[in-house]
Amino acid sequence: MNIREQTEITEMGILSKFACTSVDEKGTKRRRYEEKCPYRTEFQRDRDRILHCNSFRRLKRKTQVFLSPVGDHYRTRLTHTLEVSQIARTISRGLRLNEDLTEAIALGHDLGHSPFGHCGEAVLNQICRYGFKHYLQSVRVVDSLEKQGEGLNLTFAVKNGIACHTNAVAATKEGNIVRLADTIAYINHDIEDSIRANILKPSDLPYDCIKVLGRTKTQRITTLIASVIEHGAVFDIDFSPKIRKAHDELKKFMFDKVYTNPAAKIEESKAVGIIEKLYSYYIKNPEKLPEEYRNIAKKFDADRAVCDYISGMSDSYAVDLYTDLFVPKFWK
Repeated sequence: MNIREQTEITEMGILSKFACTSVDEKGTKRRRYEEKCPYRTEFQRDRDRILHCNSFRRLKRKTQVFLSPVGDHYRTRLTHTLEVSQIARTISRGLRLNEDLTEAIALGHDLGHSPFGHCGEAVLNQICRYGFKHYLQSVRVVDSLEKQGEGLNLTFAVKNGIACHTNAVAATKEGNIVRLADTIAYINHDIEDSIRANILKPSDLPYDCIKVLGRTKTQRITTLIASVIEHGAVFDIDFSPKIRKAHDELKKFMFDKVYTNPAAKIEESKAVGIIEKLYSYYIKNPEKLPEEYRNIAKKFDADRAVCDYISGMSDSYAVDLYTDLFVPKFWK
């Protein structure tokens, strides 16, 4: 019996009956057959593939909320992903669900996010004939774009969890954990970043929510995680009704005061202009695309290729490319 098989037997003995185990036939199904690893379970392999892929590394230079913030401590898409992973694993362990599956989904959930955060997502959704949703693009990244078009060949359960992490019910309890961990993470770290940016003061937070969830980030995250665990896995993965009400009110507050706040969004019109200009340029000049995207244009069309190319860019890469293409170069 190899190490992987021992791990699979251990899972069967200790995980909840609601868990998606590493021997689940549907959950571990891949688009292309592969021989099993003697050391790692199927979901451990998926986690490792995501962690080592190019799209994961680019997350370090993609905006979370604030465009081009001055300071080392503002969140990026990468630090957000790591915080989601930590929260999701804690919940998964508390419910005796599959931590490896949960972690793989969490690490991959934002791989397809555009540059310039949700501002970039919105403009691509408007100008691309296919539309654009970052959670669907994340699946496209792992299925069709990584490894020069070969994809990562991930399991069904991981791809399903990635696709459903924003506003849909996943096929596994682990996938639904990531959906909640995502909102727990971004609301609370965005509060911290907003206070750092002087957009909010701690006293601005709605008293009724803070009274229930806690005054500090640590207290709120602990309360929310505990509520999911105590709610259990018998029914839907969720908060208790009281905690759900406070969470939703705090989320609405953040949308009203931060996510649509001109101070936080002051640079967005510039970001929109960059993406629109790049998109228009490559639609008119698809031969200027890198080779892998020219191949996509041949297989599908220019819209598909250009959207894939731009959505994969980091913020800094998009700005540098825009500068190279449209800003005059000065004589030295």
